[in-house]
Amino acid sequence: MASVIKARADDARSYWLDEGRGAKGGFIREVDFEANSRGVDPLFEGIKIVDCDTHFTEPADLWTANAPAGMKDKMPYVKRIDGADQWYVGDKHFGSIGGNVIAKDKNKLLGKLAFSNYDEIDPGSYSVKPRLEAMDAMGVWAQICYQNGGVTQAGSLVALNDEPLAIAITQIFNDACADRMKESGGRINGMGTLPYWDKDLTTKEMRRIIDIGVKGVVLPDRPERLSEGYVGPDGGINPFWEEVFEMCDATGTPLNFHLNASLDANSAIWDNLGFDQRLPIHALIHHMGCAATMSNFMVSGILDKYPNLKIGLIESGAGWVPFWLEAMEHQLSEFRTAENRGLQKTPTEYFKQHFWVSFWFETYAPTRMLDVIGADKMLFETDYPHPTSLYPGVQDKLVSILGQHDYATRKQVLETNAKNLWNLDF
Repeated sequence: MASVIKARADDARSYWLDEGRGAKGGFIREVDFEANSRGVDPLFEGIKIVDCDTHFTEPADLWTANAPAGMKDKMPYVKRIDGADQWYVGDKHFGSIGGNVIAKDKNKLLGKLAFSNYDEIDPGSYSVKPRLEAMDAMGVWAQICYQNGGVTQAGSLVALNDEPLAIAITQIFNDACADRMKESGGRINGMGTLPYWDKDLTTKEMRRIIDIGVKGVVLPDRPERLSEGYVGPDGGINPFWEEVFEMCDATGTPLNFHLNASLDANSAIWDNLGFDQRLPIHALIHHMGCAATMSNFMVSGILDKYPNLKIGLIESGAGWVPFWLEAMEHQLSEFRTAENRGLQKTPTEYFKQHFWVSFWFETYAPTRMLDVIGADKMLFETDYPHPTSLYPGVQDKLVSILGQHDYATRKQVLETNAKNLWNLDF
């Protein structure tokens, strides 16, 4: 039974809302950057803190500067329209440059999704050297980075009706992830993307991503929007995805599901609410989307066939985990799902073996629920440079949350878990 809205040609165009762009109507929080740039707090001395959810804004010349021969004129480029930098491929609009609320002067924009153009934002959002400087100021050793703009949105790429161009755009993005990792000495780790509209292309690019050393791949939570789902019409694992799962299972390359849109948040929000009323609810519903994706994997049989599969639920939050697992245990028992489907583990066991979750703004979960969730399952993130990011005051936040835990637990949460999930080399 189909249950998903199909991908559209304008998916990329709507990736970041025009309504949320620009400082007008927002609030500039003045930041004492020097006071908040004290590096690593003594509590975390000897720990290489890994920030597990950040975004690297695609540089304006990313695709034009790296275009294959004869394709430069076709590549994504930035056009400034009414003061706002916008991505275009030919005459097709691919949306804004993404969420960037950290200004060039280090102040922070509240109440909006982003400043309008590259001239306004912190160069650390899109350039390696200033990014490393920003990380040092925050006391962060390494970051896991996700896309920011919508250029790699698969639905919009397919709508170009130029498959060689769509493949080149995808590969240039993945190559840039590998290049930044090398340039930064392994500190900046971008997650790859796939041309998941075609099985053979997807399998080939997944193999290439692993070969060039990219530390993980972002998968769509509902691939059936464009191609085929993870479960086939017969209820078994879809052959479309088997080779991808096999490669990830064999190599330990993790799957990343980032603040999932598996739930249509807009369908749950009342009509006639304003922008600033809708956005907080929208974000919270996406956390439940991560829980839904986790549950889908648990009941699908995929985790039984691929026992080494590692899945990061990113920008997920963590406080929902104990309730959700308890509820899943009850519901699966009442509906005899495990018996009917031959599932080999309980939801709690699947979670312990396959999943990691992340916190940033939360206090309750990492201070009072860590033993229930599992100290080996918790990741830390800042979400830099997005709205609601932990900027400034990263170290102060960590001291207030992890200061009560012993040193071994601090190191586990801030370093070891990320190294285990993403196979980081330091």
